[in-house]
Amino acid sequence: MIYALAVHGAPYSSNAAAHALGFADALLARGHQIERVFFFHEGVYQGLNSHVPPQTRYNVNLATRWKSLSEGGTELAICIASGIKRGVVDATEQARYDLPSDTLSNTFELVGLGQLIGAIATADRYVEFPA
Repeated sequence: MIYALAVHGAPYSSNAAAHALGFADALLARGHQIERVFFFHEGVYQGLNSHVPPQTRYNVNLATRWKSLSEGGTELAICIASGIKRGVVDATEQARYDLPSDTLSNTFELVGLGQLIGAIATADRYVEFPA
């Protein structure tokens, strides 16, 4: 089966990312495909290039886990509207808004809401991970 996922929660202040990653790992282990993970609302903070994981006994580095998922062929899509208003911008948007630097990790890409709609249309299942 082909899945599309959406993550709405910010990293480390919500369990949305950890649950989405665990779900993704389980899907891939069973031979399913994940077409796209769409990050919306506070979930766009997953794409910041300046994350420092909290020093806890769990030592979970979400950025490393997202990168691994991306390297396996899953597209990691940041909602451009949600991203821009939260300061998550690529080089194009940085220049457009005359910002001091781009802040988007190269593992992710800024996309429009149409990418989510397209993923939902082609996927067999769509699963959201709210904040």
